[in-house]
Amino acid sequence: MSSELITISPIDGREVVCRPYATDAHIRETLRAAHAAQQAWREVALAERARLLGAAVDRVVAARQDLAQAITVQMGRPIRHAPSEVDGYAERARHMIAIAPEALQPMAAVPGSERERFIRRDPLGVTLTIAPWNYPLLTAVNSIVPALMAGNAVVLKHSDQTPLCAELMHQAFSHAGLPPGLFSYLHADHDTTQRLVRAPEIRFVSFTGSVRGGRAVEESACGRFIGVGLELGGNDAAYVRGDADLESAVESLVDGAFFNAGQSCCGIQRIYVARRLYDGFVEQAAVLANRYVLGDPREQETTLGPVVRRSAAAAVREVVADAIEEGARNVVDAAYFPAARDDTAYVAPAVLTGVDHAMRVMREECFGPVVGIMPVDGDDEAISLINDSNYGLTAAVFTRDREAAVAIGARIQAGTIFMNRCDYLDPGLAWTGVKDSGRGVSLSRLGYEQLTQPKSFHLRVA
Repeated sequence: MSSELITISPIDGREVVCRPYATDAHIRETLRAAHAAQQAWREVALAERARLLGAAVDRVVAARQDLAQAITVQMGRPIRHAPSEVDGYAERARHMIAIAPEALQPMAAVPGSERERFIRRDPLGVTLTIAPWNYPLLTAVNSIVPALMAGNAVVLKHSDQTPLCAELMHQAFSHAGLPPGLFSYLHADHDTTQRLVRAPEIRFVSFTGSVRGGRAVEESACGRFIGVGLELGGNDAAYVRGDADLESAVESLVDGAFFNAGQSCCGIQRIYVARRLYDGFVEQAAVLANRYVLGDPREQETTLGPVVRRSAAAAVREVVADAIEEGARNVVDAAYFPAARDDTAYVAPAVLTGVDHAMRVMREECFGPVVGIMPVDGDDEAISLINDSNYGLTAAVFTRDREAAVAIGARIQAGTIFMNRCDYLDPGLAWTGVKDSGRGVSLSRLGYEQLTQPKSFHLRVA
């Protein structure tokens, strides 16, 4: 097994980062320092934690351009889109900092005794964040900032595809004045990461990634009796109801399918359209898809970059080819995308019609710029098809009827229901999935619950 982390850019296949993996001695020292820092940090007043973390967020924002360039070079997102991830990072972090006093305050017990009783939320200790490459800042911030606000220390293990994001984030936090050891990162391979999960110093693990990776984390944590938060895969669906604003629905859903080259756990991969709107929806979706500019993501005019690596591109092309062989039709014109070649990581967007649930594109997570569209004859059929999936992260309903959206959403098996939008994460709401999309909750007030341990106090004063 290699002793080095090597990051290959999907832009041109060149090596852009090379780092040694952490040695056992470095890991031991990192965990020791994290434990020591946390023991002092838990005694720091919440207002002071908020001040220091607010300064850290400001430092991240100040490094906006460096972070954007790192994202583009490492995983291929167009530079015109990459800076917005820093903005989203700041939005989520500042929200979680702002709500911490209320979320972490002691909770009085239900009346029923003359004695004083309350529940306090204590920090867990050292937490481990295992972050993916597709949204290297946004996925990481979901656990890092609230864990620190709650009085924990954090060790970050980032994807081998985006190690610079971990380093730049750590630099920003250090320059903001956070105590040494409180927030650290480790470059580690899969085997070492599994050993980290089993390390006695680690008291909680937040993992974002594949279903297979989530199973590996659960297996490593088995028998340790620690909390594990898992945000896993998705094959997210949208329903365009007969009363929807067609133009708005098309615009939103095409963007939801193809932003970040479709590499989003909550990106749209399945669309069910009321039959009377179906032909118009497909026609407009094809027009919008053909307007994407596939090319070098370092160029400002590029709106669709490569997927993360050549092997991923080959897997996406295979899903599309299988669907077409089974009777689907791609309404996107390949002539608009000369950069999409089989020997590269560049994949043209695909809008597939004539699909059904026997096809992989409608059952599995594709993680590329691919979407399948089916006509439906009403709410019941749409709901049945949406729920016919092993995943359940988000679902979107496009309609002018608010009551219908809520009623339909109540019957859909997903962690988040959108009305007239998609592919967005509101930090004020619980981010959670069902079925193979994972378990646990991040963000919102509920996100603090898995990062703390309730402790009950029952006081009898003589």
